[in-house]
Amino acid sequence: MKAAIVMGSKSDYPVVQKAEDIFKQFGVACETRIISAHRTPKVAEEFARTAEEKGIEVIIAAAGKAAHLAGVLAATTPLPVIGLPMKSSTMDGLDSLLSVVQMPKGVPVATVAIDGAENSALLAVQMLGIKYPELRQKIKEYKIKMEQDIIALDAEFNK
Repeated sequence: MKAAIVMGSKSDYPVVQKAEDIFKQFGVACETRIISAHRTPKVAEEFARTAEEKGIEVIIAAAGKAAHLAGVLAATTPLPVIGLPMKSSTMDGLDSLLSVVQMPKGVPVATVAIDGAENSALLAVQMLGIKYPELRQKIKEYKIKMEQDIIALDAEFNK
């Protein structure tokens, strides 16, 4: 099982690192790259075109502002692409969100919240869980623990 995270700029890494942490927690191998849809379009196309043969099964694309990275990758690869819109100085990331979510027919990109790195990785793990039952089981356990943690917090809060 292998995922990839592609970010448009090194400045995206503090957010992207949260997705890497989720992959580590679930035992999913992850390749992280810096590739710009606008400044290195040939590299982006080559990455997307060869990702499947490298064993990558799902891609997270993190980008801000015009945020075309997810769409560029999705246009070239048959793999599922999850768009991670990054908060930017312009419109607090709303521009990024709209760029990622408004894809033309035939080029789908799953999209998570602005700076939603954890959910992007969890969604990727759930996608991989279709093929890998052990990941599906880990997701079930993760959700049970999340529920138990909230119940415990509530009990502590209401003492």
